[in-house]
Amino acid sequence: MPKKTTDALKILAGIAGKEPEMQRLFEEEVANREVAQKIYQLRTKAGISQTELARRVGTTQSVISRLEDADYDGHSLAMLNRIAAAMKQRIEIRFVPRKPRLQTA
Repeated sequence: MPKKTTDALKILAGIAGKEPEMQRLFEEEVANREVAQKIYQLRTKAGISQTELARRVGTTQSVISRLEDADYDGHSLAMLNRIAAAMKQRIEIRFVPRKPRLQTA
């Protein structure tokens, strides 16, 4: 009998199964969540509001709010570079071998 889990990512990985299209969609959603989380962490670590980050980037608070939303899939490298520059950071991009991020439950 398989172990039960309450880990949402493991549950979703199990739902995606071995179907390539479902795995691709799952990976995209995980990546979107990670980008949103990194923007949020960078901003909160700096102790600034969404409004202040928006001012530094030259956009609106609502754009920053969308970028910090895990469901948003419109992250662009240009906007990420603007955020990095405003926060005196740089972006690093890595290519890694494709393998399942999580084992299914």
